[in-house]
Amino acid sequence: MTTDPLMSTDFMKEMLRQMRALDTYGMYDGKQADELLAPFVLDKARKAAIPIVGDPDERTLSRVKAFYNSIAILIEKECGSMAVPLVHLSHEGFGRVIITVGKLVALDRTLRDVHRFGFESFSKMKTEADKQLALAIELVGRYSEVAEL
Repeated sequence: MTTDPLMSTDFMKEMLRQMRALDTYGMYDGKQADELLAPFVLDKARKAAIPIVGDPDERTLSRVKAFYNSIAILIEKECGSMAVPLVHLSHEGFGRVIITVGKLVALDRTLRDVHRFGFESFSKMKTEADKQLALAIELVGRYSEVAEL
């Protein structure tokens, strides 16, 4: 049983929901939170083992989408308006993610080397998500009339 308090945060709970939603065959049933989210952690050794140039596979793409879907859900919870994520990537793993709230682009990130998508630790993943979430919520608050269109 995972006792890490980090796993009880809203973001990590949403990440678990997103990952379980991807599991159409029940392969994740019975897995602990840290096992389920382990593919998001790429320490320096694991990252070094991945070639610099490569095409992302479907599992990696689904993890990218789960990460940004989680952020969108938390934006929606915070501001009360629907947040819609859009991830657009080339087959080489370059592209962009945007999250819109109404007519407002609340988050806009350029993605590179998606085949190497990951974080050094769960803590760093949550920190990055919190940073992006705070910026998006601040934009929604500042331009609420656009977000409500």
